[in-house]
Amino acid sequence: MRFLILDTDYPEFLNWLYTKHPGLEEKPYREQIQVHLESLFGHAGFYSNNLKKLGHEAYDIYLNNEPMQKAWAKEHGLKLRPDWRWQFRWRRGIVPWASRARENHWLYDILAAQIRYYKPDVVLNLAMNGLSSHFLQEMKRYFRLLIGQHAATQLSDTEDWTVYDLVVSSFPPMVQWFRSRQIPAVMIRLGFEPHILSYLMDGERNIPASFVGSFHPIHSTRIQWLEHICSMSQVQVWSSDVSNLPASSYIHRSYVGPAWGREMYQVLRNSLLTLNHHGNIPPFANNMRLFEATGIGTLLITDWKENLHEMFELGKEVIAYCSPEECAELIHYYLEHEDEREEIARAGQQRTLGEHTYYKRMHELIDIVQKYQ
Repeated sequence: MRFLILDTDYPEFLNWLYTKHPGLEEKPYREQIQVHLESLFGHAGFYSNNLKKLGHEAYDIYLNNEPMQKAWAKEHGLKLRPDWRWQFRWRRGIVPWASRARENHWLYDILAAQIRYYKPDVVLNLAMNGLSSHFLQEMKRYFRLLIGQHAATQLSDTEDWTVYDLVVSSFPPMVQWFRSRQIPAVMIRLGFEPHILSYLMDGERNIPASFVGSFHPIHSTRIQWLEHICSMSQVQVWSSDVSNLPASSYIHRSYVGPAWGREMYQVLRNSLLTLNHHGNIPPFANNMRLFEATGIGTLLITDWKENLHEMFELGKEVIAYCSPEECAELIHYYLEHEDEREEIARAGQQRTLGEHTYYKRMHELIDIVQKYQ
């Protein structure tokens, strides 16, 4: 089968990527996507590479990466509609004035051309809330199966999700949400890509305790938790932006800077232990950090969730806390008990490398796809 995998990137990551690689936006499409994949950010080809290992064709499309997508369009002779249009408004209700408004015609024009060019059997959309269902409905004649993937954030009730033939999710309530709307849905967990380990530098673990994550509105409980942790422990914090936090926040004194992709994995590798908090998403363990931290071989201290035991043995492969106070106590305990810390970290890594790899996840996906063809 031939898969076309659709995804989007955080704007902050794209700004970091193209700042880190000056002139990259002028390079050919193949070079831009290679640099993107080598950054190890997000899924970074983890789906497509493992689908290829299983004998299928797979191509990654990063919808909102404008320089990369426009490089593809240029190389394939695609003429795009103008990015800007004139719009007329009334100023103070009396005088009409003209301004330029930017539209994202390019995104849909290029993606439509890519779907026609690659002729996929399956379109796997990892950005369900970033792509019009109306557009996908118009394009369904060019492929056999449309699969969506979505986790925990709320989706619009006004969008026509019935365009999807199947939805996969790592978040049990989301599976039920789709099924209640008569849309086939199954659970596939997130995972870890073992080849990441070959990109990392060995050496002394010189970060006692780390936290890497975002502070969006959905993470308000995460902020409250981390405020307490930073007031009680010497935790180093990596995040794309902390400007929205009050100047008095304890997080500021622990803040190091952003860490994207490979740099994030190196932070985890250099940490004696790392912390995880799911934010305002009770009551299920779901995020990628569960597998990234354990896959790297670092002790993970994460918030307790009712399904966490389905993925890891608590107390032997990961450590779970139920309150900020308990988390702070666990940090101090495991920093002082090296043998226990390393034993749990090794066991967690063994579990992830044995059961939670993207190769296994893609094997699950293929088995499911074959039932829905």
